Amino acid sequence: MNGRIKRAAVLGSGVMGAGIAAHLANLGISTLMLDIVPKDLSDEEKQDPRARNKIAAENKKKLLKQNPSPITTKKSLDLISVGNFEDNMKDLKDVDWIIEVVVENLEVKQKVYAQVDEHRSEGSIVSSNTSGISIEAMAEGRSEDFKKHFLGTHFFNPPRYLKLLEVIPTKDTDPEVLEYMKHFSEDVLGKGVVEAKDTPNFIANRIGTYGLLVTVQEMLKGGYSVGEVDSVTGPMIGRPKSATFRTLDVVGLDTFIHVAKNVYDKVEGEEQKVFDVPDFMKQMNEKGMLGAKSGKGFYQKQKGEKGSVIYELNPETLEYDQEQQKLKTQASGAAKQEKGPKRKLKALVSAKGDRAGDLVWNISKPTLIYSAELLGEIADDLTQIDDAMKWGFGWEIGPFEMWDAIGVEKAVRRMQEEGSEVPAWVTDMLGKGFETFYKRENGKLYFYHNGEYVEKKVNEKEINLKLHKEANGVIKKNSGASLIDIGDDVALLQFTSPNNSIGLDVIQMINQSLEEVNNNYRGLVIGNQGKNFCVGANLAMILMEAQEFNFFEIDIVIKQFQQAMQNIKFNEKPVVAAPYGMTLGGGTEIVLPTAAQQASPETYMGLVEAGVGLIPGGGGNKEFYINQLNGLPEGVDFDLQKVANDVFEKIATGKVSTSAAEAVEHGFLNGPESISLNGDHQIYDAKNQVLALDKGGYQAPKHEKVPVVGEAGYATMVLGAKQMQLSGYASEHDIKIAKKLANVLAGGQIKSGTKVEEQYLLDLEREAFLSLVGEQKTQERMIHMLQKGKPLRN
Repeated sequence: MNGRIKRAAVLGSGVMGAGIAAHLANLGISTLMLDIVPKDLSDEEKQDPRARNKIAAENKKKLLKQNPSPITTKKSLDLISVGNFEDNMKDLKDVDWIIEVVVENLEVKQKVYAQVDEHRSEGSIVSSNTSGISIEAMAEGRSEDFKKHFLGTHFFNPPRYLKLLEVIPTKDTDPEVLEYMKHFSEDVLGKGVVEAKDTPNFIANRIGTYGLLVTVQEMLKGGYSVGEVDSVTGPMIGRPKSATFRTLDVVGLDTFIHVAKNVYDKVEGEEQKVFDVPDFMKQMNEKGMLGAKSGKGFYQKQKGEKGSVIYELNPETLEYDQEQQKLKTQASGAAKQEKGPKRKLKALVSAKGDRAGDLVWNISKPTLIYSAELLGEIADDLTQIDDAMKWGFGWEIGPFEMWDAIGVEKAVRRMQEEGSEVPAWVTDMLGKGFETFYKRENGKLYFYHNGEYVEKKVNEKEINLKLHKEANGVIKKNSGASLIDIGDDVALLQFTSPNNSIGLDVIQMINQSLEEVNNNYRGLVIGNQGKNFCVGANLAMILMEAQEFNFFEIDIVIKQFQQAMQNIKFNEKPVVAAPYGMTLGGGTEIVLPTAAQQASPETYMGLVEAGVGLIPGGGGNKEFYINQLNGLPEGVDFDLQKVANDVFEKIATGKVSTSAAEAVEHGFLNGPESISLNGDHQIYDAKNQVLALDKGGYQAPKHEKVPVVGEAGYATMVLGAKQMQLSGYASEHDIKIAKKLANVLAGGQIKSGTKVEEQYLLDLEREAFLSLVGEQKTQERMIHMLQKGKPLRN
């Protein structure tokens, strides 16, 4: 069945429907997006297909304006066609998968499904993106074939970025269809799939909403402010930066109240009390204080004399009468010093009597108990609950991982001492001698299930480097990187320095890894599984050396960096880079010379050194230019100046791709075949690229001379930069940087069309880098970036 879905239809073009259509189109799936016919059409417009398709067409256009963008490249929009429910339901016969995303009303959904059943082809899959309506109830009265091929597929918003997909079968769903959709959703849609049961709000929204409401109630009970709560319920306990109330502002209070009511209407007793949204939030909703969409919610940005200031809501008065507060206590200070969310969480909840510690314990305790109570009701095993919270709500650790971090026995004892009732299966687990919900052994992860530890099954394409290292150790390592064996005679070089930045230790390990691979392996993958692939060179080290006038030392480092990149390029065995996330500056310079790349869909690449007053120093200018030349069709005359101008503009302006697909368009990556559909499969795919290159008799590239535009081309590039200055887009220092860059790309003051050695261009690049790093304005930019995390335009 794999690969069966080639064409899809999305019924409903609102924010969620259009987002799902965009996600499918990003992956190359042709998608028909339908919505209702506008009700206010004139008689003439009623005959005009464009007027009748207006709602879907306008919502398709809005995809271009949304931030963050739902599309990976503008080309994705070409795969979305639009229509309406009255004229185009007949077209459903030509699609393989129909996704319903209409209003959350059972009666409306059932009417839509009656039409779908009439027009769909037998065997086509139908699913609902509902967040709370019973999947079973929607399918009532439908044909047998419809029911066999019907299930819930609950995406999280925005679909491009949030990993979770909850798949909810009914009693009539064909098990083969369920398995196919789970594999298709992982392998093609790139999702983290959990199988949920047909219960209110399924898994993530059920527990996430409960946890948010418990936190609001604890804020009111403990007299905490909105800002104080957010200061300790974000990264400090392994949650997103938006923490609690900023998350509600992003989601929209009206949406959140609707989701909470879904559960409130279907449960009773103490559980129902939690899902009864506090009165002040209902008043906020009535007053239109919905969050980001209305300009004010739990926070409001106000302009003052010193610029914009963020004020927090006073729940008692619904006024914004104080700036955002932070909860600073001994426990919060101690937690900040700890490494990793598990240790931070443990430090906080262990601090009894501390305001921050008590807050975190008092919101964690009921959430952990609630998650344990729901096991079996909303999901069959605890990993489904943990994964749902991590993939859908951005938690770094799920509820049962939190419990392990605190200590299960310790947590249970404290809960019981405080009068809380702990689910019997948890105390039974402890009674049988099982101390944790998870355990790692021989590079495999096990979880507690029905009286024993069961191995967590994962897709064979998922290579977890952490577990791999635990099981097999490392071949070589130093303070900045490790070389590990990932099987089939392929090695992987993993950066381990802070932010995976490039220093002498990383450069040294690159060279040692290439030597090891050439002697004992079929090829090398450069990749890792941290937050970002690589954010570039160690800027603090370069700045410190420059301020101490150690330009000789900087020259040595840059020379070694350049040589390491050349070693990668001309290595006798294939080297494949696996970039993802931020792949900036030196990170892009590492990717450019590799034999092939295997990128994650969310890869943000660019040579951004101009932002800190420099130009790329590791060969990035030369390699980007050569790659652009190599990408031109063979045997066709081309304008060398045009190529140089394009490369110059992208480096001078620090152009960064907003996706891997855009990185291909910019020329940072070789082609769309070098993008993994699922980021979790990236290392597996990169390894297979190495094996394919090796099997194909890989030959390292030959040393060839490079044609350059020379003195005349230099003048053309500088003229373009000066025009930007006249338009107010470039400063005097930007022009100085631009001239250095233009000189490198032009090959210096020589005749246009001259062919030069790569080393000649590297020497020009290193000379330009060294002259810029000594400039005061460059050092000011470097300091600003290190302190503020954003570029300074001086």
